Amino acid sequence: MSLGTDRGTPPTLAGFSVAITAARRAEEFEALLTRRGARVVSAAAISMVPLADDRGLSEATADLIENPPDVLIATTGIGFRGWIEAADEWGVADDLLSALAGARVISRGPKATGALRAAGLREEWSPESESSAEVLAHLTSDDLGGKRVAVQLHGAIDAWDPNPGFLSGLVGRGASVVGVPVYRWEGPSDVAAFDALVDDVARARVDAVAFTSAPAAASMLLRADELGVRDALVAALSGPVTAYSVGPVTSAPLEAAGIPSVAPDRMRLGALARLIAEDLPAGSPDIAVAGHRLGVHAAAAVVNGEVREVSASGLTVLKALAEQPGDVVSRQDLLALLPAAGDDLHAVEVAIGRLRDALGVREIVGTVVKRGYRLAVD
Repeated sequence: MSLGTDRGTPPTLAGFSVAITAARRAEEFEALLTRRGARVVSAAAISMVPLADDRGLSEATADLIENPPDVLIATTGIGFRGWIEAADEWGVADDLLSALAGARVISRGPKATGALRAAGLREEWSPESESSAEVLAHLTSDDLGGKRVAVQLHGAIDAWDPNPGFLSGLVGRGASVVGVPVYRWEGPSDVAAFDALVDDVARARVDAVAFTSAPAAASMLLRADELGVRDALVAALSGPVTAYSVGPVTSAPLEAAGIPSVAPDRMRLGALARLIAEDLPAGSPDIAVAGHRLGVHAAAAVVNGEVREVSASGLTVLKALAEQPGDVVSRQDLLALLPAAGDDLHAVEVAIGRLRDALGVREIVGTVVKRGYRLAVD
């Protein structure tokens, strides 16, 4: 979906903070979310090695030109286009396309199909699910026995395999597999920015994190492990922070870590943005308080649809009051949330006063004499 079709959408994400990890089309994705009112925290989880500089791709290309494949399996549009462009830089694009022209062509999805047709190749079959598992189920030993099969590989990161069992499944059906590493992912180029984003997620300073590629999800888990915050990250993503992914392949590293995720029906960026805009507010409904609507989110409060900037300590107090709306929270319990205050109960009164000012509606937070404070729920 183009950005132009998204104009005029209501700001349903006002007050919500969404972390995005995209290395590609990050600005477009951020625009889709900010147009809906979200505060976006962005840091690329991965960086891509330029195809023309990748020795593995060059060697696989030369191998296939010399010994053309019987079957070609294309998995992504960007990867296949990049492969042809890299071959063009090396001066062997025509030789490569001639070698591929005699192969049976399997496309994993519509984007790969578009790239194949643009190169003058025609697919004989493509799965409705756009999944490698369905491709494997479709191909039999009769199709593959004794055949040379060129497989465009997904980008991987470290030891993580985005399609476990796919290549071994082809080999098990008698194929001689030539893996074509059309792109290779590495860790983030801006490590400090990504570390800050990982910390925000682990500390639940965002309401959601969106993944648009499986390597990005794997990279976040790997980096959290290196930083010693993996348990906190998994706990946050299994609780207050909602994980969204563009599709089932992207969700795989999260599922392997026991992290639930939500994905749209269509594996498209626009569909993912719409899903977040609909699903995130539904999971965090406003509270009716003193005749007003109050939204309490990871990094902001929203009163009657207006985002209110609240200090970190004030937000901590507000979240404690909102855990059980209407229940009284004692001064002593609130004091425990303000470590800089020591044992000075007067600090609680100051914090409550500042919170009321920040919210702009003082009666939202009610005082219960000699007991503490509560949200004045309707």
